[in-house]
Amino acid sequence: MAKKVAIITAGGSGTRMGATTPKQFLLLNNKPLLWYTLKAFFEAFDDISITLVLPSDYISQGKMLVADMGKESSVTLIAGGQTRFHSVKNGIDLLDKESIVFVHDGVRCLVTPNLIRACYEQAKRLGSAIPAVSATDSIRIADVHSGHSAIDRNLVKIVQTPQTFKSELLIRAFNMPYQESFTDEATVVEYSGEKTFLIDGDYDNLKITRPVDLLVAESILQKRNQY
Repeated sequence: MAKKVAIITAGGSGTRMGATTPKQFLLLNNKPLLWYTLKAFFEAFDDISITLVLPSDYISQGKMLVADMGKESSVTLIAGGQTRFHSVKNGIDLLDKESIVFVHDGVRCLVTPNLIRACYEQAKRLGSAIPAVSATDSIRIADVHSGHSAIDRNLVKIVQTPQTFKSELLIRAFNMPYQESFTDEATVVEYSGEKTFLIDGDYDNLKITRPVDLLVAESILQKRNQY
């Protein structure tokens, strides 16, 4: 079996949450969001190695969280970079052998072990697995010249994480200079000339961005705990 590495990006400040604490450390049912994220990856694979990217001022808090989980030997903590690209590159630079690499938003705390395992299996076969769900709202494209126009929402995919790749694809792609158009790992890999492949995502795999998202996440956790 291929080696498994997860680069969990949690280097942001989360200003849209309106809190002084970075959102990855906000509590959900009395546990930090990051706790749920890490737990999902360890439940998916007990032999996974995780690189956790945090703001430099919160490395010590991250170490305490990892210690409380008893996972010090499986988690490496590093400081984030200027952009998501640079934060992920900091993690990629630590790769020492061929592996399957998951790049995941730390505040997508409702990711399931099943989705993680599905991404792993597809990446082994095809080289990549990009979770995505179909848009459910009506979609319009804004144009500075013509105003806006409707498009077929069935053609629109909402991309999630963990974006999963064979390590050689990521290493080669992230050796390129940074560009503002690099909004996620898939765009970087595609710019390097490689094709990427989508996989069915999960509508519950939401990214905690606004205060209301915490309420939604709490409701989802309650429903899961009923079964």
